[in-house]
Amino acid sequence: MKTNMKTNMKTKMTTLLQSALFAMAAVSFTVTAAPLTTEQQNQVRELIRETLVNNPQILEEAVTAWQQQSAEQAGAQLGKVIEQNRDALFNDAASPRIGAKNAKLTLVSFTDYNCPYCKQFDPQLEKIVKKYPDVAVVIKLLPFKGETSQSSAQYALTLWQQNPARFAALHQRLMSKKGYHTDSSIASALKSTDNAGLKIDDKTLDEVRSSLRLADVMGVQGTPATLIGQQMIPGAISYDDLEQVVKAELARASS
Repeated sequence: MKTNMKTNMKTKMTTLLQSALFAMAAVSFTVTAAPLTTEQQNQVRELIRETLVNNPQILEEAVTAWQQQSAEQAGAQLGKVIEQNRDALFNDAASPRIGAKNAKLTLVSFTDYNCPYCKQFDPQLEKIVKKYPDVAVVIKLLPFKGETSQSSAQYALTLWQQNPARFAALHQRLMSKKGYHTDSSIASALKSTDNAGLKIDDKTLDEVRSSLRLADVMGVQGTPATLIGQQMIPGAISYDDLEQVVKAELARASS
């Protein structure tokens, strides 16, 4: 995927660069002389081709500059959205939270108890908060995958509201289920964590809807998606990559 993306970007940059050079050459000749003949146009094209072939670093430099500019623009836009939704992201008491109480860095995890990649990725988030005492994770549950996505989310949110200290055990149990949940598997998770009598609080539906609206505003199109500092990380990245981003954002937050 990364190789294809880079190839596509190079192709686009090649086209853009060639077009730009053609345009500059055409403008130069138009201003200083009569319009180019067909032969002259062919000579200019050949000169440009030779320039690109003999100096391929031009394309590399252009691609790098374009990537950096795009990343900076995306980061600036995301930063604005974060500021506009800071309370909903980090300070919503209805959203479960694990890790540091007074965190220097708070991650926001958009996740789903029926999402297989979320099940792979969630233990890495737990490992991060255990290793880094200044890190917290806010959990936004998104029912993207059916009715049991929503019901499992509402059970977890109800427990968070009623007894936050018991949330983590149920959360881990719901995440450990392979495949999609059923009513039976949810009941089993509740029973195994001593929450068999728990009844869904209908008010938790408001939190689910709030998380869905927030995900839409943040540009989340699937789960898992993790907000780390000024970066939205899509998908289940490796622990090493996750830790690298966390360390960089912690350093930035502490500077």
